[in-house]
Amino acid sequence: MLRKGGSLVEFALVAFLCVILLLSIVEFGRLLLVYSTVANAAREGVRYATVSGTGGGTRAGRTPEEVAAEVRKFARAGPVDHTRLQISVGYPDGSNAAGMRVDVTVQYPYDPLIGLLPLQISLASTSRGVITF
Repeated sequence: MLRKGGSLVEFALVAFLCVILLLSIVEFGRLLLVYSTVANAAREGVRYATVSGTGGGTRAGRTPEEVAAEVRKFARAGPVDHTRLQISVGYPDGSNAAGMRVDVTVQYPYDPLIGLLPLQISLASTSRGVITF
């Protein structure tokens, strides 16, 4: 009778560990997907700012608000709440004219899918480009 109970306890321990392992794999995959969305949104913001700059003359370049709106629009396709994105658009050379640099930083507070994991991570990505038009 002891042998039957022993195998049941072993199965319960192994099954518990397998479930924890599977949930951890799912959570890590989701974390990578959210980070990829944040990084791609920052990249899209820089692309938008660099190819939609001054237009070669009189038209003003893209404002930080326009770039941030484009980043939010792009991020909606991913598994993130676009209203919680923290977007910073900067022009290190002081202008948004052609030939100047633009930096876009996107931060997102990651929420674990599984509430049992005490994960508090802020995912961030920065992209830099040169305004061409």
